[in-house]
This record gives sequence, C-alpha cells and structure tokens, in this order.
Amino acid sequence: MVTRVLPSERYTLSQARRIALAAQGLHRPRPPRSGPATARHLQAVVDRVGLLQIDSVNVLARAHLMPLFSRLGPYDPALLDRAAGRAPRRLVESWAHVASYVPPSTYRLLEFRRRADRVRLGAHPVVDGVPLRDSPVLEEVRAVVAELGPVSSVQVHERFEHRFPRSGSDWGWNWTVAKSALELMFIAGDLAVAGRTSAFERLYDLPERVLPADVLAAPPPDDADAVRELVAISARAHGIGTPRCLGDYFRLGIAATRRAIDELVEAGTLVPASVVGWEREVYRHVDAALPRRATGAALLSPFDPLVFERRRLEELFGLRYRIEIYVPAAQRRWGYYVLPFLLGDRIEALVDLKADRAGRRLLVQAAHRAPRGPEAAVVRGSAHASDVEVAHALAGELVLMARWLGLERVVAGPDGLGGDLLPTLLDALRTHVDGAAGSSG
Repeated sequence: MVTRVLPSERYTLSQARRIALAAQGLHRPRPPRSGPATARHLQAVVDRVGLLQIDSVNVLARAHLMPLFSRLGPYDPALLDRAAGRAPRRLVESWAHVASYVPPSTYRLLEFRRRADRVRLGAHPVVDGVPLRDSPVLEEVRAVVAELGPVSSVQVHERFEHRFPRSGSDWGWNWTVAKSALELMFIAGDLAVAGRTSAFERLYDLPERVLPADVLAAPPPDDADAVRELVAISARAHGIGTPRCLGDYFRLGIAATRRAIDELVEAGTLVPASVVGWEREVYRHVDAALPRRATGAALLSPFDPLVFERRRLEELFGLRYRIEIYVPAAQRRWGYYVLPFLLGDRIEALVDLKADRAGRRLLVQAAHRAPRGPEAAVVRGSAHASDVEVAHALAGELVLMARWLGLERVVAGPDGLGGDLLPTLLDALRTHVDGAAGSSG
C-alpha cells in the first residue's frame, strides 16, 4: 500500500495558470530573433512541449504547425518537414496523445503500446472481403514497402488493385486493403512513417530506414520504466497538474499513471501540491517555474498542448471549449474552426478563422469575447483586459499569422457568426493596416 505524501505547496488559480503557461513557453512575448527560425528553435519548442498533435484539417493551417507558430512566430514549415522527413530525424510519427510527432527517444518509450496493439489488432475486421488477421496480404504489402519505400498507400494499392479493387464510394474512411494493411503495420510498429506527401499522405517505410540507429539498437524499456518516463515528460510540459492531466498527455491508464507518479514523487521529480478550488491531487514538476506575471499573447490551435485536455482548460481558465467542426452550422456557438486567444494569463477571445488561399486573405468568420459565466467566476487573480485592448492585441497576432501563411489581408469572412468582438476587432485591424502604411511611406 502506497502512503501518499501530503501537499507541501499551495497555489492560487492565477499562480497555477502562470506555472502552466511557463511550462509551455507561453508566459511571455516571443523572444526577438535576428534572423529566421532555425532547427535549434524548433527543437527547443519540442523539448518543452514533448509532442505535436497531428490533424489533417487544413482550413487554416495543419494542427502540428500551429504550436510552433504560437511560440516562435513566423517560421518556415519546411523546418518541420525536414525534422520528420530526413535522417537523422528529430521527430517521428507515433500514436502518443493521438497521432503525433514525437522525438525518437519518446517513440522508443511507446513500444509497450505498439506491442499491445499487435495483439489488439490481431482481431481487425475484414476489409473488402479480405481478412487481414494472420493474412499473407500483410507480408505482401510489407514486401512492396521494402522494395519501393518510402511509399504512399496509393502507390501500394496500385500493386494490389487487380486483386482487391476499391469498392463503394470514395467518401470518408473508405480505405483500400493496402491502406488498411499499411495502417495496421504502422500502429503495430512493423512499419514507420518516413514523411508526408504534398497532399499530406503518409509515406511508409521500414523502421530500420526511418528511426535513428541508437533508437533501433537500444533494448525496449520495461513497461513501468517507460510509463514513468512518459509521465515525467508530461509533468514537465504541464508544470502543474492532476493525475488525469498527467496521464492524458500520452493517453495512459490512470492506474499506471498513479504508480508512476508515486515513483516520481519518491525520486523528487514531482512535488505534491494543491490548487485553490481543485479538490483533487495535484503535482508540480520540480523544475517548473512560477513567473511573477504572464505577458505573452498567442493564438492557439484547437489541438495545442495547452488546451487539448478540455477539463484542464476549463479548470485553469474558466473556459468550456469544444471544437465545432462536426456540429451542424445552425447549432454552432463560436464557429467552425475556432482558436482561443491567450493574452497574459487569460483566454480573452475565441476567433473563427479560415485561410482563403486563392484570394490571399485571412478570413475572420467570427470573434467573440471568451465567456465569463459562472464557470469563470472562480478564475481570479488578474483583471480581464478591455475589448479594445483584446482587439488590438488580437489584430497584431492576426496580421502576423497572415504574413506567416503568405496571405495579404485580414478581412471579415462572409459566412461566419460575427460575434460581439468583431466590430472592435475590425477597427483595430484598420489601425494596424493604416499604421503599417504610414510607417512604410
């Protein structure tokens, strides 16, 4: 039986927010650079956040690109392509939080999950009449990858189309037999992802041609050791959090997470703490900093590590936030692809954005002040900014984002919900444009 250590530290919600923001590198303005962002800058962000969630939605910018922008400002996305697509790779794809980019060392820690998936996926359903369980198709597909890799599922399907033609419609997740086999082997670790095509399709290859030699040579860690290291990475990225928070980062079971927490407390890596208003266990990473103030500003992807655990977001910032992509348009409250806007230690606005690449415009479909309802009443410690202050700070971030995306203008979108902040934001954007014109004249 484990005897838990009583909390030795107590924090207000404002302090907990600042610890969390500092852990994510969002507590202060982006440091100035004398030139373009480099691989060293990218690595510093990855070392801090631990993973980058991957999502294919491209209405604005793909999910894994945004956390780097939020922390670095404009940068060349080719940096990330090189980090994940050229040897020696700084990042590889794995199932972590969900599909994510992780450092190769973290990929190694997730071997216990791939091992479990090999067993679980042994009962994978039939695809187009082809049973993939213990099927020779898997080895045939792997042989094609060995011959052609890195290779896309479309290229592999060409080898099998005469035997397993595509059936049904092309809508949704209508995978071919080749795609299903490739994904099974990727999840189980029998194949790895060497990069992505320009259309964001995975390029599959043999693990020995993707992973760094030291990762391939290292023996797989013991399951308990791996979980403990993953919880330590999560705790460093959180700064402060509950067992649920620390486990969710890598989607770990709560029992295994609690065992790892106990071991990390004993080792001095985690410090038991408490947060005013949180009636549950809380732990602070021993290296977590508590800045006196938070002065940064950033637009956050719906999949940013700071916000993807929604209960934590609600408890820290008083914001109940759900992505509304799959909500019917008439039922949306905030918009289709809504980004929280962080200013200081508050999420002050929610803005629905779309990149109109053909028209070279960043469309603001809606802009709302973040709600301050009953759930926000407990979030004390710093005053909310005024609408004008929020609008001007947000306008600056939107202009910066437009420049990063290669768009020329920031304008109100024609099909959005509008929102209570939109008129003030449009005034602020005009001020930014006029000011830029004046300074360049």
